[in-house]
Amino acid sequence: MILNHIWGLYAHPLEEWKSIDQRHESMTFAVSHILIIALLPCLAAYYASAHLGWSIGAREATFLSQQSAVIMAVAMYAGILAAVFALGYLVHWMAQTFGAKPTFTQSMELAAYTATPAIMSGVAALYPELWFVTMVFLAGVAYSVYLLYTGVPILMHIPEERGFIYASSVVTAGLIMLVCLMVASAIMWTNGFGPSYVS
Repeated sequence: MILNHIWGLYAHPLEEWKSIDQRHESMTFAVSHILIIALLPCLAAYYASAHLGWSIGAREATFLSQQSAVIMAVAMYAGILAAVFALGYLVHWMAQTFGAKPTFTQSMELAAYTATPAIMSGVAALYPELWFVTMVFLAGVAYSVYLLYTGVPILMHIPEERGFIYASSVVTAGLIMLVCLMVASAIMWTNGFGPSYVS
């Protein structure tokens, strides 16, 4: 089954990384995994934006129009997929520096399975309170970073000390990508590509 690693990554991550490494699954598995997982936060964000409304503090709930909610959900889906593929490329590109020789499939597996908790935390949008979504997202990102640090030495077949530096480099690159994505979103938002609201 395509999503067969999700429970293991949460329940026993070290054993699950070893299982992923031993199976040598195809690129189709890693890509299919991320294509399905990325749908969850997008659907949740669409439903919350169009039907539940977002509220910040004591203010009244804010709703997006159906069309804006769909556009934002599709853009979010494309952004998640682009970010995971970019992370996979970075993992593969940096590998030689740290003495690893992974295939691009292994790099994509690491990126896809590492990103899973951060992406799945987007389901928190079904309770559209900014403080709650932020807390769940931070927990998801923290667990994704933990998975990265535990998974790099296993999937890349390098010592833990070198794996720590490798993973730290990937985290730094990922943070830079996140900042770039946020800046691009802000620029688009202020130049007429923002959503339309309904009362």
